[in-house]
Amino acid sequence: MRRIDAIGIGFGIFIAGGGLYLALKLFGLDGFSAGIWTQLLLTGGVIGWLATYVYRAVTHNMTYHQQRREYEDAMLQKRLDEMTPEELEKLQAEVEQEKASAKSKK
Repeated sequence: MRRIDAIGIGFGIFIAGGGLYLALKLFGLDGFSAGIWTQLLLTGGVIGWLATYVYRAVTHNMTYHQQRREYEDAMLQKRLDEMTPEELEKLQAEVEQEKASAKSKK
């Protein structure tokens, strides 16, 4: 995210808070109650956003992790594409041998 994007989001939240306050006053709440409800809703929104961020960070579902995973997959595919049929057969035999040894350990 660029700095201008963060400034725009902050400004948008500021405007949304003011609009929510005015809407609540328009619906009949006094200024104090409208302010309390506006703060409550905006704080709840920020906590909800923070919870989704923490969840994405813990589960490694962030943009960086996705890009890294895609890069590693592309590099492995490139290496597989460059292998000769003999090297592929040798690799497949090694994989089968590891599977068999893993089953025998269980």
